[in-house]
Amino acid sequence: MPFPLRASLCLCLGVASLALVASEKPGVDPVNIDASVKPCEDFYAYANGGWLKGHTLPADKARYGAFEEVSERNRAILKQILEETSAKTTWAKGSVQQKVGDFYAAGMDEAAIDKRGLAPLQPLFAAIDGLNDTKQLPALLARLHTQGLPGGFGFYVGQDAKESTRYMGNLMQGGTGLPDRDYYLKDDARSRDIRAKYESHVARMLQLAGDSPALAAVRAKVILELETRMAAAQWTRVELRNPMKRYNKRTLDQVAAEAPGFDWKGYFQARGVEVKDLNLSQPSYFQAFGKLATETPATQWRTYLRWHALNSSANLLPKSFGEESFAFQGKVLNGTPEREPRAKRIEALTDAILGEALGQLYVKAAFPPESKKRVLDMVENLRVALRERITNLDWMGVATKQQAITKLNAFGVKIGYPDKWKTYAFDVKRDDAFGNVRRASAFRVQENLAKLGKAIDRSEWGMTPPTVNAYYSASMNEIVFPAGILQPPFFDPKADEAVNYGSLGFVIGHEMTHGFDDSGSQFDAQGNLKNWWTEADKQAYESRTDLVVKQYDAYEPIKGEHVNGRLTLGENIADIGGLKIAFSAYRNSLKGKPEPAAIDGFTGPQRFFLGAATVWRNHIREAALSLRLKTDPHSPGRERVNGPLSNLPEFYEAFGCADGQPMKRDAKVRPAIW
Repeated sequence: MPFPLRASLCLCLGVASLALVASEKPGVDPVNIDASVKPCEDFYAYANGGWLKGHTLPADKARYGAFEEVSERNRAILKQILEETSAKTTWAKGSVQQKVGDFYAAGMDEAAIDKRGLAPLQPLFAAIDGLNDTKQLPALLARLHTQGLPGGFGFYVGQDAKESTRYMGNLMQGGTGLPDRDYYLKDDARSRDIRAKYESHVARMLQLAGDSPALAAVRAKVILELETRMAAAQWTRVELRNPMKRYNKRTLDQVAAEAPGFDWKGYFQARGVEVKDLNLSQPSYFQAFGKLATETPATQWRTYLRWHALNSSANLLPKSFGEESFAFQGKVLNGTPEREPRAKRIEALTDAILGEALGQLYVKAAFPPESKKRVLDMVENLRVALRERITNLDWMGVATKQQAITKLNAFGVKIGYPDKWKTYAFDVKRDDAFGNVRRASAFRVQENLAKLGKAIDRSEWGMTPPTVNAYYSASMNEIVFPAGILQPPFFDPKADEAVNYGSLGFVIGHEMTHGFDDSGSQFDAQGNLKNWWTEADKQAYESRTDLVVKQYDAYEPIKGEHVNGRLTLGENIADIGGLKIAFSAYRNSLKGKPEPAAIDGFTGPQRFFLGAATVWRNHIREAALSLRLKTDPHSPGRERVNGPLSNLPEFYEAFGCADGQPMKRDAKVRPAIW
């Protein structure tokens, strides 16, 4: 399974001149507002109702909103770059242009991919078919994992959570094909239906690969049963949010004794990795996996591993495989009726594989240096605002405040793109789409493994420059904002400060607050998993975060399906705190001067909150929303607006909300954290 670069918390979410078109309006566009809704009744509907009525959900999208609007504009730029670059075949071998252009050209050559059929997979199938005894399983999984292919569990190298100056290996649960363990284990009608459709989908894919219908049906049942046993041993997503629980340092001898049945030493020897110690992220899962490794016959392991090799390669194979994959992943899981055009899919794949090579070309077109400076200024203004709020907290003691401010001062900041670009030391061939991705995957795995024993690379980025997102890394204690999100409506150089602080300021404040959410607050200024809170302050904090859990547990976006307040707690804390900090920073930006005149009838504070609501506007399909409620640590868009705002006295004052109105929650239940 793919390895993460590091544990992080995300925001998760005209090109003729190769420039994004900024809004010409200095304030909020009134067209996006629905004046028939009262702002203190449902601010999300009030601020975004006009936009929601004026936009429909594209047939090839599961969700469409502000993030997708920016992403589509970014992709238009990438499309022009890729088409122009791939049209030329005389770039110097190994250059950024050659790799990017040839990778895109190979992916777009559907005829060549169809002609090759399943030939590229045959070496993998042959290796899997050679598994005749479960004792051979460790060596086979090592071979597959070395090539970046999934199966059973994952291993990657990352920062030691309690010693952030060193790298350490991490074993983590995995091995299932559905998005979450609950899809295998829950007995509600939606889960049963998805399991049945998954089994049918697996069978159809196996038939496309050459199995008879009868054999494919038998094998699909075997795969579902084995994955269900893995899912039963996996930790829930709420459990996975606890970094202290996930930290279980072991020697290799201890892993072998604790999770017998699988030759762990043989696995690492086959991978060529020497590990003195590692983190066993979910010990109980690996205890169960050791039993599975010996109790499951080799024939079933072959069936399971062939499926995952096929499934993970579906979009690199002939058209019928990609279409069948989308029929389940797109239509069943997300309710999306149409697949994206091939050009868009290959653009996204190029960004995923060669993101910093493509990113070099993107930032030249879309992110001028003056924008970077403006954003850096905003970041520092928000840092000041958060420092002021920490200093003035009445529930936090002096000792904890000092530690919190030390951590805040130590925040690293990355804006736009890396100072040092990544190089991609693997061959990219114009006529080998499958091979390009497999070589890239193997390169990334080796690049990751090579970190063992080396100094921490603090220049590394976890997102590519065109990405419309942002993140906070607890182990690096840094906030990161790719150029892709620093575009309208998140950041508009022509917009007034109230709107920019409401939109991008909200995003910046959100990421900063992650350093102090229920998970991030367990890491110190150097990125070490270490308690720096007094017991009294910790209890005072948890009494407030419990109110956040209760508030969001009550939201029911789909009848019978609620927001999981524990799963989404970190993101909800970041939304509530980030918005409050951004508003303070906006007020500070006035430097004591009176509020600017109203624009389009809206005061500065009103424009701030309207700008904030704009960020989360979206249409989403019910199937996609249901999927996100089970798997996404972020609340849905409506709740990301109404939830935080209904807790903020600054919002009540701006729009005159009275006691008893939905957007003004009772003071007794407000989680007054920041």
